[in-house]
Amino acid sequence: MPDEPHGAVAPPAEQALAQGWCALSSLHGRIETHVERALQARHDLSVREFSVLNVLSGQHDGDGGHLQMKQLADSVVLSQSATTRLVTRLEDRGLLARYICPGDRRGIYTDVSDEGLKLLEEARPTHDTALREALAEAARRPELAPLVAAVEGLTGTTC
Repeated sequence: MPDEPHGAVAPPAEQALAQGWCALSSLHGRIETHVERALQARHDLSVREFSVLNVLSGQHDGDGGHLQMKQLADSVVLSQSATTRLVTRLEDRGLLARYICPGDRRGIYTDVSDEGLKLLEEARPTHDTALREALAEAARRPELAPLVAAVEGLTGTTC
Protein backbone atom coordinates (compact mmCIF):
# COMPACT_ATOMS: atom_id res chain seq x y z
CA MET A 1 0.00 0.00 0.00
CA PRO A 2 1.55 3.35 -1.00
CA ASP A 3 2.20 5.94 1.64
CA GLU A 4 -0.68 8.35 2.11
CA PRO A 5 0.19 11.98 1.44
CA HIS A 6 0.65 14.13 4.51
CA GLY A 7 -2.72 15.38 5.65
CA ALA A 8 -4.70 12.63 3.89
CA VAL A 9 -7.93 11.73 5.62
CA ALA A 10 -8.64 8.08 6.44
CA PRO A 11 -11.93 6.61 5.24
CA PRO A 12 -14.84 7.03 7.68
CA ALA A 13 -14.84 3.34 8.63
CA GLU A 14 -11.14 3.51 9.50
CA GLN A 15 -11.66 6.71 11.48
CA ALA A 16 -14.47 5.09 13.46
CA LEU A 17 -12.33 2.04 14.15
CA ALA A 18 -9.44 4.20 15.33
CA GLN A 19 -11.75 6.28 17.54
CA GLY A 20 -13.25 3.12 19.03
CA TRP A 21 -9.82 1.73 19.78
CA CYS A 22 -8.79 5.04 21.34
CA ALA A 23 -11.90 5.02 23.57
CA LEU A 24 -11.31 1.41 24.61
CA SER A 25 -7.68 2.14 25.41
CA SER A 26 -8.71 5.19 27.41
CA LEU A 27 -11.28 3.20 29.39
CA HIS A 28 -8.78 0.45 30.16
CA GLY A 29 -6.12 2.91 31.25
CA ARG A 30 -8.48 4.85 33.50
CA ILE A 31 -9.77 1.70 35.18
CA GLU A 32 -6.34 0.14 35.61
CA THR A 33 -4.86 3.34 37.07
CA HIS A 34 -7.71 3.78 39.56
CA VAL A 35 -7.71 0.14 40.68
CA GLU A 36 -3.90 0.08 40.86
CA ARG A 37 -3.81 3.08 43.19
CA ALA A 38 -6.41 1.57 45.50
CA LEU A 39 -4.75 -1.85 45.66
CA GLN A 40 -1.27 -0.38 46.18
CA ALA A 41 -2.42 2.01 48.90
CA ARG A 42 -4.40 -0.54 50.91
CA HIS A 43 -2.73 -3.89 50.20
CA ASP A 44 0.69 -3.26 48.62
CA LEU A 45 -0.56 -5.19 45.61
CA SER A 46 -0.52 -4.30 41.92
CA VAL A 47 -3.36 -4.96 39.49
CA ARG A 48 -1.25 -7.67 37.80
CA GLU A 49 -0.44 -9.30 41.14
CA PHE A 50 -4.12 -9.28 42.06
CA SER A 51 -4.97 -10.82 38.69
CA VAL A 52 -2.42 -13.61 39.11
CA LEU A 53 -3.67 -14.43 42.61
CA ASN A 54 -7.26 -14.30 41.39
CA VAL A 55 -6.66 -16.60 38.41
CA LEU A 56 -4.62 -19.08 40.41
CA SER A 57 -7.13 -19.15 43.27
CA GLY A 58 -9.51 -20.93 40.87
CA GLN A 59 -7.19 -23.92 40.45
CA HIS A 60 -8.34 -27.30 41.67
CA ASP A 61 -7.20 -30.90 41.65
CA GLY A 62 -8.50 -32.87 38.73
CA ASP A 63 -8.64 -32.47 34.97
CA GLY A 64 -7.95 -28.94 33.84
CA GLY A 65 -7.48 -27.73 37.38
CA HIS A 66 -3.91 -26.53 37.10
CA LEU A 67 -2.38 -23.82 34.95
CA GLN A 68 1.05 -24.04 33.41
CA MET A 69 3.02 -20.79 33.27
CA LYS A 70 2.08 -20.24 29.61
CA GLN A 71 -1.61 -20.61 30.46
CA LEU A 72 -1.21 -18.20 33.37
CA ALA A 73 0.58 -15.72 31.10
CA ASP A 74 -2.27 -15.92 28.60
CA SER A 75 -4.85 -15.47 31.37
CA VAL A 76 -3.27 -12.28 32.71
CA VAL A 77 -2.14 -11.00 29.29
CA LEU A 78 1.58 -10.90 29.97
CA SER A 79 4.58 -12.42 28.24
CA GLN A 80 5.89 -15.64 29.71
CA SER A 81 9.02 -13.90 30.96
CA ALA A 82 7.03 -11.11 32.62
CA THR A 83 4.74 -13.71 34.19
CA THR A 84 7.72 -15.66 35.51
CA ARG A 85 9.17 -12.50 37.07
CA LEU A 86 5.80 -11.64 38.61
CA VAL A 87 5.35 -15.16 39.99
CA THR A 88 8.87 -15.02 41.44
CA ARG A 89 8.08 -11.75 43.24
CA LEU A 90 4.84 -13.18 44.64
CA GLU A 91 6.64 -16.38 45.63
CA ASP A 92 9.33 -14.33 47.42
CA ARG A 93 6.53 -12.64 49.39
CA GLY A 94 5.14 -16.05 50.40
CA LEU A 95 1.94 -15.58 48.38
CA LEU A 96 2.58 -18.36 45.84
CA ALA A 97 4.46 -21.65 45.62
CA ARG A 98 5.66 -23.45 42.49
CA TYR A 99 5.43 -27.22 42.14
CA ILE A 100 5.50 -30.04 39.63
CA CYS A 101 2.06 -31.55 39.22
CA PRO A 102 2.21 -35.27 40.07
CA GLY A 103 -0.08 -36.16 37.17
CA ASP A 104 1.87 -34.14 34.59
CA ARG A 105 5.59 -33.84 35.24
CA ARG A 106 6.19 -31.81 32.05
CA GLY A 107 5.41 -28.41 33.46
CA ILE A 108 5.83 -26.23 36.49
CA TYR A 109 2.63 -25.10 38.12
CA THR A 110 1.95 -22.38 40.64
CA ASP A 111 -0.45 -22.41 43.55
CA VAL A 112 -1.65 -19.69 45.88
CA SER A 113 -0.50 -20.07 49.49
CA ASP A 114 -2.83 -19.60 52.44
CA GLU A 115 -1.27 -16.16 52.92
CA GLY A 116 -1.95 -15.35 49.25
CA LEU A 117 -5.57 -16.45 49.57
CA LYS A 118 -5.96 -14.31 52.68
CA LEU A 119 -4.52 -11.26 50.92
CA LEU A 120 -6.73 -11.89 47.89
CA GLU A 121 -9.79 -12.09 50.14
CA GLU A 122 -8.82 -8.85 51.87
CA ALA A 123 -8.06 -7.08 48.57
CA ARG A 124 -11.13 -8.21 46.62
CA PRO A 125 -13.52 -5.62 48.14
CA THR A 126 -10.96 -2.87 47.44
CA HIS A 127 -10.58 -4.09 43.86
CA ASP A 128 -14.32 -4.35 43.29
CA THR A 129 -15.06 -0.94 44.82
CA ALA A 130 -12.30 0.76 42.82
CA LEU A 131 -13.54 -0.94 39.66
CA ARG A 132 -17.10 0.28 40.26
CA GLU A 133 -15.82 3.81 40.98
CA ALA A 134 -13.71 3.87 37.82
CA LEU A 135 -16.60 2.63 35.69
CA ALA A 136 -18.99 5.19 37.21
CA GLU A 137 -16.52 7.98 36.50
CA ALA A 138 -15.97 6.77 32.93
CA ALA A 139 -19.73 6.45 32.33
CA ARG A 140 -20.02 10.22 32.77
CA ARG A 141 -17.88 10.71 29.64
CA PRO A 142 -20.02 10.45 26.49
CA GLU A 143 -17.27 8.80 24.45
CA LEU A 144 -16.79 6.08 27.11
CA ALA A 145 -20.39 5.51 28.25
CA PRO A 146 -21.21 2.90 25.55
CA LEU A 147 -18.09 0.92 26.45
CA VAL A 148 -18.94 1.05 30.13
CA ALA A 149 -22.42 -0.26 29.33
CA ALA A 150 -20.85 -3.08 27.32
CA VAL A 151 -18.48 -3.99 30.17
CA GLU A 152 -21.31 -3.92 32.69
CA GLY A 153 -23.34 -6.21 30.42
CA LEU A 154 -20.65 -8.92 30.26
CA THR A 155 -21.41 -12.06 32.24
CA GLY A 156 -19.85 -15.46 32.41
CA THR A 157 -16.38 -14.24 31.55
CA THR A 158 -13.35 -15.06 33.63
CA CYS A 159 -10.49 -12.83 34.59
